[in-house]
Amino acid sequence: MTNPLLSDWDTPFQIAPYADISDEDFAPAFEAALDEARANIAAIADSGDAPTFANTIEALERADKLLGKVLGTFYSVAGADSNSAREALQREFAPKLSAYSSEITMNEKLFARIDALWEGQDALDLTDEQERVLYLTHRSFVRSGAKLQGAEADRLKEVKSRLAVLGTEFTQNLLADEREWFMELTEADLEGLPDFVVTAARAAGEEKGAKGPVVTLSRSIITPFLQFSPRRDLREKAYRAWVARGANGGDTDNRGIAAETLALREERAKLLGYKDFASFKLETEMAKNPDRVRELLMQVWEPAKAAADRDAEVLEERMHADGINGRLEPWDWHYYSEARRKADHDLDEAELKPYLQLDRMIEAQFDCANRLFGLEFTPLEASLYHPDVRAWEVTRGGEHIAVFMGDYFARGSKRSGAWCSASRSQNRLDGEERPIVHNVCNFAKPAKGKPALLSYDDARTLFHEFGHALHQMLSNVTYESISGTSVARDFVELPSQLYEHWLEVPEVLQKYATHAETGEPMPKDMLDRLLKAATYNMGFQTVEYVASALVDLSFHEGAAPADPMAKQAEVLSGIGMPHAISMRHATPHFAHVFSGDGYSSGYYSYMWSEVMDADAFAAFEEADGPFDPNMASRLEQFILSKGGSEDAEQLYLQFRGKMPGPEALLKGRGLAA
Repeated sequence: MTNPLLSDWDTPFQIAPYADISDEDFAPAFEAALDEARANIAAIADSGDAPTFANTIEALERADKLLGKVLGTFYSVAGADSNSAREALQREFAPKLSAYSSEITMNEKLFARIDALWEGQDALDLTDEQERVLYLTHRSFVRSGAKLQGAEADRLKEVKSRLAVLGTEFTQNLLADEREWFMELTEADLEGLPDFVVTAARAAGEEKGAKGPVVTLSRSIITPFLQFSPRRDLREKAYRAWVARGANGGDTDNRGIAAETLALREERAKLLGYKDFASFKLETEMAKNPDRVRELLMQVWEPAKAAADRDAEVLEERMHADGINGRLEPWDWHYYSEARRKADHDLDEAELKPYLQLDRMIEAQFDCANRLFGLEFTPLEASLYHPDVRAWEVTRGGEHIAVFMGDYFARGSKRSGAWCSASRSQNRLDGEERPIVHNVCNFAKPAKGKPALLSYDDARTLFHEFGHALHQMLSNVTYESISGTSVARDFVELPSQLYEHWLEVPEVLQKYATHAETGEPMPKDMLDRLLKAATYNMGFQTVEYVASALVDLSFHEGAAPADPMAKQAEVLSGIGMPHAISMRHATPHFAHVFSGDGYSSGYYSYMWSEVMDADAFAAFEEADGPFDPNMASRLEQFILSKGGSEDAEQLYLQFRGKMPGPEALLKGRGLAA
């Protein structure tokens, strides 16, 4: 029988026929596609024809088309619906893909052709986009070791292969810890918990095969448990399990992996001629160097820590008033902060949550996209990889734009967090190819027949990931290598964080924040209180984030620490980390940094982008409001459609006319003096 992964797909918009694909199909399809890609690369490198942009750069863009199709399908399920077979395949594929990458970038004949084009580009009559693709291709080869030879080239291949293996192991260890731990609750333990938390705990218990409700390490369950449970002993137990992910000893402990990863990254950077990994990594980002990153983070750290320290004093007083002596601990913060929010802002999460139905918030994000960019979303019937996954066709003026998939509920087979990916990216090298985009979240799944309810933070996550999806869907470039979110890491979060602002637009919530039982819109006084409390607890949120970003940066500056946990403690002590706040992502579960190179030395990127997103939304407010058509057009024209076809700073300057400072960010977070 023909392997379905290697066949043409007679499905709506060539969506992968997931129902026809078995786990046994992935490995042979991968090997066949890898062989084809290698043959294509060899044909380019060994060509007797003089190098041209078409026979070298464009040929490279096409070389691994089938491999991209296979891997796009595989990784769409491997992260969101894993099992032991898929985890084994990830471990098998990682070193092979690393070796394949090294074979390409260290292919002397191939690089000679690229280098010749680079040196002679003035005579090539290239378009601006082609010049950009040539520049990025040449830079990528150089930064991947194309100019290394002999023992150094061989060692770099070994280092990159080992790093690929370590990243996969780190991710799978973390998933195992998150999947295996849960805390059973008695009926008495449910006292004080709102109905939505109880419902989520019971649903989680059913999934785990427990006798009753449970708390899991899904953020959508553990965070509200910490917010509402009056049982300090249970909060402590759950919190300690949460922060111990990846550091429980045994086969799933990630501390050794982190140390080896940092050492190999340093070696990789030095082989390529850089003083440390941070200098290597940041060279291609908007920040350019570690000093600029640290400057921004410390500008925000000082006012954030001051706000958090003030908040801690108030929360500790509330705790003492409850008859609990001693210091405010990390497992106390959420509980007393929620109580204070209710007292100070008359805002109760349990009262608020019925107004934030998942389906209505999806409608809201779609409606905003329609008003801004003219996009329309029609439910699409297709065979998808899990029953929870939903799909829509995205059109504009009757023209097909994209397929959008949403996979919203937490489950044991899904890694934690939320993300956006594309199993097919937009390009038009050989005719217009429209993207297939996925948003994956981890919201608590409701009881059967009940609507899924979100916290306000969940709703922000929904809008955030959809901002990434818009960056993919509205991409309008020729070459896949610069399509969609293929931009500088500290620019990629601009569209996602900017889109969060539309959730805060009063008219959006007035229309879509309707009660799950009565259908009534959120009362105006509640809406006013919600928006007024937008910066509540911002000291805590900023401190836990910036601390993580500073630890990440420190890990990669200078010599790699032999003991990352000791280095983490040193950094936190040096900045005066508040006792009752932990890093958002401690080292053993810092997947952004250790599951791959994506956000290594780059976790600061969210804040770098936030400087721009605060300024960009201000541009709408300065015009004719959040749905100003001219600003929406400029946003699409200069940012969302461009991908990586131009330098990120130039794109922002075209959109806004100037680069912003951190003032709007501090004001937006309520941290301005």
